[in-house]
Amino acid sequence: MSGRGGWRLKTWQFTAAAAVSGLALASAAAAAAGPWDSGGQRTAESRRAALTPGTGDGDHRTEAGSPLPAGSDPVASEAAAVLTPLEAGALAPRTGEGAREAAAGRGPVPTAAALKVALEPLLKAGGLGPGATASVVDAATGKEVYGRGAKTSMVPASTVKIATGTAALSVLGPDHRIRTTVVAEPAPGYEDGAPPEQIVLVGGGDPTLTARADAEGNASLRTLARHTADTLKKRGARTIRLAYDTSAYSGSTRHPIGPNENLAPVTALMADEGRLDTSTSGPAPRSPRPAQDAADAFARFLAERGVKVEGAVRAATATDRAEKLADVRSAPLSALVERMLTHSDNDIAEALARQTALAAGAKADFAGAERETRRALGRLGLPVDGARFADGSGLDRADRVTARLLTSLLARAAHTDHPELRPILTGLPVAGFSGTLAGRYTGPEAAAGTGVVRAKTGTLTGVNTLAGTVVSADGRLLAFSFLASATTDPTAAQSTLDRLASTLADCGC
Repeated sequence: MSGRGGWRLKTWQFTAAAAVSGLALASAAAAAAGPWDSGGQRTAESRRAALTPGTGDGDHRTEAGSPLPAGSDPVASEAAAVLTPLEAGALAPRTGEGAREAAAGRGPVPTAAALKVALEPLLKAGGLGPGATASVVDAATGKEVYGRGAKTSMVPASTVKIATGTAALSVLGPDHRIRTTVVAEPAPGYEDGAPPEQIVLVGGGDPTLTARADAEGNASLRTLARHTADTLKKRGARTIRLAYDTSAYSGSTRHPIGPNENLAPVTALMADEGRLDTSTSGPAPRSPRPAQDAADAFARFLAERGVKVEGAVRAATATDRAEKLADVRSAPLSALVERMLTHSDNDIAEALARQTALAAGAKADFAGAERETRRALGRLGLPVDGARFADGSGLDRADRVTARLLTSLLARAAHTDHPELRPILTGLPVAGFSGTLAGRYTGPEAAAGTGVVRAKTGTLTGVNTLAGTVVSADGRLLAFSFLASATTDPTAAQSTLDRLASTLADCGC
């Protein structure tokens, strides 16, 4: 593939990019589920990817178009592997003989001089305004092969979510699930098995808890109500008082940007991210009291199950005498991180920042989340000098990162020593296909990046950023970040960022 010869995406380059990020591209519906195998893919991924969507209700079809046998499970059905792992060495250790062996037999690492010639005209173009910074790192070695102001602290916008996710995964692990719990407060003279005086819905900080009939893999408030009602009825309780507890989080629920359609009040209890419509991502009207709304919905679901809630549903803090009645758990942290990155989900980002604080025994407020995020990244040996994590989502303009920190985060996620960080790569939107990049890379100047660039976007007024990974035409897995904080035309800025990443995809340098 060469810019001189026009765009011609190589099949191996496309599949290698898919393998390193763990994304199945043979089917738009391939929502893979772990764990990871040695090639950087998920074990169930080739099975899902070998299936193409059929027509009609539940009409699953094989790759050749024939209907599957009746009763076949499209996830469990065996299929040949469809993704080829990246060439040996792409995710190899980066020190000593391992690094030298990783580089052997592969295409050349791009040179700083060649990248300067290819990238700097775009970095200096008017679309990004003055002072745009950049970093490009070879993932196999972890070495920066090109930098322009790479150690300059910049406003990251939503690319800070890469740091948020990395910190959370490093301290909690990809299998961690956030619990929402119902506990019973005993009545005076309590005896084992007696009806409780009050139950408390205790939020654990899961913003994906859902009150909708179709939970779609999320923890369900309806399921929690069903289990709670079943237990209460066994104890002879048909009428109960209900309270809700948001004490897992500390401080104000108000983000510095104030009420906003991009983020609900930050609280330990909410359902469907406090959305007041049927959306699951993107801006939406938000409730000013998501915890109260979730508790009110829970009361309705209890009533549907034959348990009446007496009196007003109120805020309270569960006592240490409370007994657990039921709980539900979120999807694994790996899935939450992927969802956060793919859709730039601000509610999940703020929740994960606080989960990082909770794991350290710190206050789960903005200050505690910032402190523990920084500490977690520091323990990974990442360059956090000059960084600020004023929030987890990137909506706060007080956030600061360097281009070098972002590429270091991405390269660390690609390292075989840190498989727990792989969701950072798998969650990145795919250029022209998914998430916040689905509608980009449509023009001919950026076409080389389609399906090959995986990157997190960042957008605030006057701020446009892009950070991710790409497989070059020579077969190198590169991590990149481009940060601009003085843009005047967001469309032109996004186009320039896309062209920069596509230049790396097209680079035989």
